[in-house]
Amino acid sequence: MTEQNMPNQTDPHAVNLHREIARLHEKASSSAARRASDTLYGGRETVLRQTLIVLLADADLAAHEAPPEATLQVISGRVELVTALKSWTLETGDLMSIPQERHSVHALDDSAFVLTVRRA
Repeated sequence: MTEQNMPNQTDPHAVNLHREIARLHEKASSSAARRASDTLYGGRETVLRQTLIVLLADADLAAHEAPPEATLQVISGRVELVTALKSWTLETGDLMSIPQERHSVHALDDSAFVLTVRRA
């Protein structure tokens, strides 16, 4: 990005992921659950929702039902996506569609990922 197009805190359409990850990492560090998240994009009027999630090493997102359509993109670290019959280890740069079944996410390292969901 050129300097004139650089994301800043006052532009509602631009987010600096590095800055947001650092903020959420600090928040997760003081949380008993060892995780923190924030919506990057999406509101009541949109079909698409993107959430940045930070999990500290060994933290979990407990098993839950899959949304209608979703992807998980690892920005930093390594996570394990686990279903009843299979698991996948995803690392920095990996993007995966989430299977349409109950699943959980476990952080193998301090990790940050973007969950993109198409809402019904």
